[in-house]
Amino acid sequence: MFTRYFSSNRKILTLSILTGLFIALLLGTLQFFWSDHKREAKFDALILDLRVYMESYFGELKTSIDTLQPLTLNNCHDVSAELTSRAAFSLNVRAFLLVRDKNAFCSSATGAMNVPMEELIPELHISKPVDMALLPGTPMLPKTPAIAIWYRNPLVKDGGVFTSVNLNLTPYLIYTARQDEFTGIAVIIGKYALSTSSDALVNAQDLHQAPARTATLKDIPLTINLYAERWTTDEILFAILFGLVCGIAAGSLNFYILTIRLNPGKEILTAIKRDQFYVVYQPVVDAKELKMRGVEVLMRWKHPVMGEIPPDAFINFAEAQKLIVPLTLHLFDLIIKDAPVLQTLLPPGAKLGINIAPGHLHSDGFKEDMRAFNAALPPDHFQTVLEITERDMIQQREANQLFEWLHREGFEIAIDDFGTGHSALIYLERFTMDYLKIDRGFVNAIGTETVTSPVLDAVLTLARRLNMYTVAEGVETPEQAAWLREHGVQFLQGYWISRPMPLEQFKNWQPDVPPGSE
Repeated sequence: MFTRYFSSNRKILTLSILTGLFIALLLGTLQFFWSDHKREAKFDALILDLRVYMESYFGELKTSIDTLQPLTLNNCHDVSAELTSRAAFSLNVRAFLLVRDKNAFCSSATGAMNVPMEELIPELHISKPVDMALLPGTPMLPKTPAIAIWYRNPLVKDGGVFTSVNLNLTPYLIYTARQDEFTGIAVIIGKYALSTSSDALVNAQDLHQAPARTATLKDIPLTINLYAERWTTDEILFAILFGLVCGIAAGSLNFYILTIRLNPGKEILTAIKRDQFYVVYQPVVDAKELKMRGVEVLMRWKHPVMGEIPPDAFINFAEAQKLIVPLTLHLFDLIIKDAPVLQTLLPPGAKLGINIAPGHLHSDGFKEDMRAFNAALPPDHFQTVLEITERDMIQQREANQLFEWLHREGFEIAIDDFGTGHSALIYLERFTMDYLKIDRGFVNAIGTETVTSPVLDAVLTLARRLNMYTVAEGVETPEQAAWLREHGVQFLQGYWISRPMPLEQFKNWQPDVPPGSE
């Protein structure tokens, strides 16, 4: 937010504030409903998982019981061993009981018995093909709830197989793993329920909380309730924070754009006049010895109110307002000012990488500007490398003549951000260049399973055939550096070596071998 516009354009400020409030409200609301939608989707998936899990379990249990139904025709003495064996190898089963003439006559746990089913489990209706009941416990585990399941045998009068099943087949394990997503679960059979809020059975009517999701099992009289909070505090706070951040960003951007549009060119010229621009230097090292062979010179803009303005933003504005030439000449002046100190920090023949925009390259005074810049540097110490971004369009015929002239004058040329534009191979075919700077996007992909590695291999092979030096930008890890060195890249540049530094910091920088390079 530029100072003079801040004080004189209250309408812009008011509009920006209103824009920020609107965006904050809109995006905060959208974020909240998106979070709520994701929670609902999670609950749908979870209740489906629980239903499928339990239907699968009871389906397998019925298959096991079907194999036991013929045993109801035999004496307990003849089948008790097999019954006990089946119970031992059935997951979560406490006991199988064989029933005939309404009496349980054989148990896998106790053997022969003669107990009427009405006395044993009054809640079960053996006249039904399938029935279930919740039990507060069983004789072997009197304090541990269980599920009683009845499967009638249509071939035996008032007979069938009864079994008791541990309730740990219900979603306690799943509940423990996902307890941050909901508040509880209840399993309901008949008039009773067991929930995660109580260790004992409760009346199903006492479950007053409305469930977030409910599922009833197919062919089984069992219902699962899933309980959850309607909205969580974290979701509300995140939606508010997200809305505020977006609102502040939108309001600031709106103010910045409207203010710059009033007179962006004048703002850049004022910044040049008031020395708001400065340069930073990023070391470039040779890949073999990791010794500094030069630097890339980068321009930065520190606005007194806005702070650091991104280079892409002000460079694009400068190009759009036809101010890239005065901005580049100001960059030359800043380099010339630092040159005596740079001479003490860089070895003879060190490379000075400078970005040149096509708007300056094709300007009428380009040759004179380059001669003046070269003459102002300490003689025979620096090798200037002009970096031309591959994304930018240049005029082929004029560029060929300019490149030949630059080579005769002792300048070197690099194609920057190679591979990010539309004309990479055309550039290499039509123009004679000295360096190929590999874009950081290729370097970041090293070690990942993408198509980038074979493309990067092809780029390096092409550079070798054209006798071009390669410089890898954006090197951030020892693994990337090792891969690039093994594949013949000559120079490395990136945070693994050093971040771009102002001159005062650069004077104290020690070009030691980075950790992990050995």
